Amino acid sequence: MSENMKVVILCGGIGSRLAEETKLIPKPMVKLDRKPIVEHIINIYKFYGFKDFILATGYKSEIIEKYFKKKKGIKCIFTGLETSTGGRILRLKKFFRKDEVFLLTYGDGVTNHNINKSLNFHLKHKKIATLTSVKPPARFGEIKLNGKQVRSFKEKPQLKNNWINGGFFIFNSKIFDLISGDKIMLEREPFQKLTKKKNLMAYKHHGFWQCMDTMRDKNILVKMIKDKRAPWLKLKKR
Repeated sequence: MSENMKVVILCGGIGSRLAEETKLIPKPMVKLDRKPIVEHIINIYKFYGFKDFILATGYKSEIIEKYFKKKKGIKCIFTGLETSTGGRILRLKKFFRKDEVFLLTYGDGVTNHNINKSLNFHLKHKKIATLTSVKPPARFGEIKLNGKQVRSFKEKPQLKNNWINGGFFIFNSKIFDLISGDKIMLEREPFQKLTKKKNLMAYKHHGFWQCMDTMRDKNILVKMIKDKRAPWLKLKKR
């Protein structure tokens, strides 16, 4: 099943909080040890059997295209320089059939969560969208849950004492109907609409998750690799 499913990775942003690196290269190409973080992310999905990848590029897209040019199963699609996250997804609509299920994540986060378990969770609940919720050392979109149903979604709230959006999404292609154009952020109107219609589920991941938002985050991840304790490099099938 997973072999035929497409995985979209959002690789178009500027990554201004990582300016020390992103003046020269796009954020997904920042290296952790010897590989760009986006390749680490691709390898997580590959471990669970996924083989078909779409990288939604933007800022310095030619660097990503050149790196992945000869890599099997990976296509780079330019989705605009200033397009928001929802807009980038909408620009990929032509690659998907009606009611097709696909996976999506950001190009800057790693995890040891079992993607096949979250996929089974999504298929069981038959909703338009599932996000992976995490309890990180973080500062992002907070979600409140009613069991496993998302009952509220706030983008970057002041208080961060709950489960947050860790990315690693699964969508039915009906998600395209909730995005009206380039300026739409996935995490705002579309998620608010999904929440209102009780069509957004959260798969709770209790294990490791870390994004690379700043140089501090990057250094944490690099040190984990050097110390041979990087959880995303020690995945398990079960």
